[in-house]
Amino acid sequence: MNKKVEQAAQALFESYGGEGVKIHHLDRRPLPSHAEIIRVLVTMHELLFPGYIGAQGLREQTLRDHVESRMHWLYEVMTEQISRAIDHGTKIGEACRVTDREAGDCAASFLAELPRIRSILASDVQAAFDGDPAANCLDEIIFSYPSIYAVMVYRLAHELHKMRVPLLPRIMTEHAHHRTGIDIHPGTEIGSSFFIDHGTGVVIGGTAIIGSNVKLYQGVTIGAFSFDKDSDGELVRNTKRHPTLEDGVVVYAGATILGGDTVIGRGSVIGGNVWLTHSVPPGTRVLQDSPNLRFITPEEAAAS
Repeated sequence: MNKKVEQAAQALFESYGGEGVKIHHLDRRPLPSHAEIIRVLVTMHELLFPGYIGAQGLREQTLRDHVESRMHWLYEVMTEQISRAIDHGTKIGEACRVTDREAGDCAASFLAELPRIRSILASDVQAAFDGDPAANCLDEIIFSYPSIYAVMVYRLAHELHKMRVPLLPRIMTEHAHHRTGIDIHPGTEIGSSFFIDHGTGVVIGGTAIIGSNVKLYQGVTIGAFSFDKDSDGELVRNTKRHPTLEDGVVVYAGATILGGDTVIGRGSVIGGNVWLTHSVPPGTRVLQDSPNLRFITPEEAAAS
């Protein structure tokens, strides 16, 4: 058995130098740390919803000291992770590597957006309470609703995406996807008072635009058609591939809306399991015709 293990190790080692798609990173320039990004999200969760996550019972000066210490830690970690992410796209020896000062400025600009993000998240929490009669209080929503966590992570990742920081936004949103079952691309543009009820299985593509006061239910896809390819057979990128949902739209469970030219007008309601690939004007209700149901009694089932 030991000989087989040695042979397997040798074969695995040799595969690192083989032809084909490169799925290893063996140079000395470090990549961003997935574990550190998760720690960042834990800390930001604590700062954005103080008292619910992490330290409790903080008052005045202790709260100020707590926030300052956490923000200083975030600044140091984000500076390092942003630097690693940006450097990932350069080769060893190239002169265009990001400087510590540039990465620090980017981290500081990102952290400066936290008060604004917190204000938008407050509208998301209120939208969840207003949109779900099963909710007893805001505390319940903040503690337990998966959409609040997924939307929080999206809003943080979206800021980094706008700053054109690579890798980190997707690490963040894919962590939220893994934890909640809600897949929101960091490039998506989403307005305030956004609520996803239940949430599992929701997919929102990277060029989608979603207005304010929009509500989605579980299993909704805001997606794209099969992707076009150029003359070289490569996927065409940097185009509007996903729909636009204007303010006040409601999309019920299992609906699929596709296409970059598709616009769902303000205040429209898209019914459950609808497949929609073209625009609808404001105030439209799009409903699936009821299928023909057949009911078989126990006696009929026994006779068959």
